[in-house]
Amino acid sequence: MTIRVYYEDTDALGVVYHTNYIKYIERARSESFFAAGRLPHSEEFSFVVRTLNTRFIKPARLADLLTVETTLREVGGASIWLDQVILRGGEAIFKAEVELAFVRNGKPARFTPEAKELLNQTLFRFR
Repeated sequence: MTIRVYYEDTDALGVVYHTNYIKYIERARSESFFAAGRLPHSEEFSFVVRTLNTRFIKPARLADLLTVETTLREVGGASIWLDQVILRGGEAIFKAEVELAFVRNGKPARFTPEAKELLNQTLFRFR
C-alpha cells in the first residue's frame, strides 16, 4: 500500500508524528481486506491488536511517498503474527511486529472456519 504524507500527518517541522506510523500500518492491514471486497470483521468476530512492537528508524517528512509492506510470520490457533515495514524509496524507516488476536462474540477464541476463509481471501494466507 502506498501512502503520501500530508501536512495533517506532521508536526510544525514537517516530520510525521509518531502515532501516524501506527495508523499507516493499520490502514494497510484494513486495505488488504477491502481489496478482497471484505471487511476485517463480521457481526460475530473481529481481529484486535494484542501486541505491538515498533522500531522508529528514520523520520518520514511532508510529501514523502511511503510504502507499507505486510508479511505473515506465524499463525496460531487464535492469533496471527505479522511483520510490517514502512519504506521510503525502498529504505525501511519504520518496522512493527503485530500480533492480532481472534475475538468471537467479544471474547478471545480459536479461529472459526469462516475466519480462516476470510483470512485466505486477503493477504494473510493460512499455511
